[in-house]
Amino acid sequence: MSCVQKAEEPLAEQQTGVILENVSAQNVTVSVVEDSVQVKTVERARSNWWMPRPSLSWQWQLMGELNEEYDVDVYDVDLFDTSKESIAALKAKGSRVICYFSAGSYEDWRSDEADFSDDVLGNTLEGWEDEKWLDISRIELLAPVMRKRLDLAVEKGCDGVEPDNVDGYANDNGFSLTAQDQLGYNKWLAAEAHERVLAIGLKNDVDQILELVNDFDFAVNEQCFEYGECELLLPFVEREKAVFGVEYELEPEEFCERAKSMRLSWLKMEYDLDGGRISCDE
Repeated sequence: MSCVQKAEEPLAEQQTGVILENVSAQNVTVSVVEDSVQVKTVERARSNWWMPRPSLSWQWQLMGELNEEYDVDVYDVDLFDTSKESIAALKAKGSRVICYFSAGSYEDWRSDEADFSDDVLGNTLEGWEDEKWLDISRIELLAPVMRKRLDLAVEKGCDGVEPDNVDGYANDNGFSLTAQDQLGYNKWLAAEAHERVLAIGLKNDVDQILELVNDFDFAVNEQCFEYGECELLLPFVEREKAVFGVEYELEPEEFCERAKSMRLSWLKMEYDLDGGRISCDE
């Protein structure tokens, strides 16, 4: 495996604002008070969280016993299933650590599953019988759970987070969610992560990249080469923000050269994400 330069920690201009309807995009944040979502101005000119740059090497493993032996710049691991000690070991050898959790779906096996109100549980995700879409328009009901998850990421030493299923509005969710609902929720998540000095990645949701690229620090994508969507990710690269991704169906010779030319960090993996991989860096 060829190893690229280790991730840096530049202080860079970063928009950390959160936008709801009729709210300016500059220097705002969202707070939830009882049953209302309030928007208030905050002052933050420069970021002090990790901001991964393009072309970093990475490993993504969400299932099975974690293989800590890869010489990569970034690991992306499950927030709940990965121990604080494992994260510390990865960081001790020079890797940054992104912690995965689902922010847009209810998973019935998670330790905090009882914290979700029945009022926010929608349709079952296609292909995932133990997950249900969340009503992300009800930020006041989801905020306590998501804040605890972000706090757990801080406690475990994660450098950043990958909240999954943040494109529920484009799926059969059971709530008639709108694009504006999704933008409001995703921007709220980004602001909450940044308040905790965590980097945050935009998972898929390619149709809203232009509205969200300034709020998120990197992107994680599945199968953009298969679906012909990789050009939609370039606003991240143009802002010197990393884009991490995988292909499940295509072979490396079908996408690796293009991925490298576009400065995308790409892997060939199986759907279960159990650690097996072929990297375009190899």
